[in-house]
Amino acid sequence: MPDFDVVDLGPADHPDTGESAPDFTRPLVTDEFWEDRTLSELVAEGGGGQTIVVFTPMIGSFVGTYVWEELRDRDWAERADRVVGVTASTPYAISQFIAENDAPFDLFADPANDVADAYGIPHDLDGMAGVSEPRVAFFAIDDELTITASWVATDWPEFPEYDELEDEFGL
Repeated sequence: MPDFDVVDLGPADHPDTGESAPDFTRPLVTDEFWEDRTLSELVAEGGGGQTIVVFTPMIGSFVGTYVWEELRDRDWAERADRVVGVTASTPYAISQFIAENDAPFDLFADPANDVADAYGIPHDLDGMAGVSEPRVAFFAIDDELTITASWVATDWPEFPEYDELEDEFGL
């Protein structure tokens, strides 16, 4: 296990249960291609089910890889109506990650971290001016883009208690 310090990220200013999830347009990367898509389009395609939006740090990082492997191993792609990720990585890096890890999820590429800013969950990287990535965060949203449940990291690295998260998200 790598040696690292736990960092207190301080409070986040994220939308709470009952509030609207910010809509956005970014390249959505799948196992076959990528194209600009909006979150609201994906939610509408879901046919009224719940969409879980998962924010992770850069693809390929220890934290990002751990989250996506955990969700894959827990069969979230089969158990949830829809799971989609947002990460501060390029479509090229995401495409490679999906192929190498047999990841069954689609991920939005947000290299400028603007979506995390809109959700109030950026994590500024120490010693790198202007470089940030999202905190680990989970938002369950309904077909009206209303947040029905959420979990947001307060430390780096921090992961949810997945069994409790699954109960809260109805999985």
